[in-house]
Amino acid sequence: MTVLAASATSIKLDSETKARVRRLAQLRQRTPHWLMLDAIRQYVAREEKLEAFRQEGVSAWQAFQSTGLHVTEKAADEWLAKLESGQDAEPPACRV
Repeated sequence: MTVLAASATSIKLDSETKARVRRLAQLRQRTPHWLMLDAIRQYVAREEKLEAFRQEGVSAWQAFQSTGLHVTEKAADEWLAKLESGQDAEPPACRV
């Protein structure tokens, strides 16, 4: 079993937000600490996925700029329509 070291981090909340967190934690039968930690973990996971998606787009754009290879919108639409209808279709060939 792997044990991760934890360290304390403070966060300043306005009184309204703090009360809302306390209320929600009580309703969920959790501690405010658990609720905030869960929220932070979910946020970080979501933002990591978003950043990975963004980086894929940047890489694709750089590849296009250096090679000029692309697929036309029509060819992509036709391929996606086949996949959507359940057909096993090969992706269209890239062109310059």
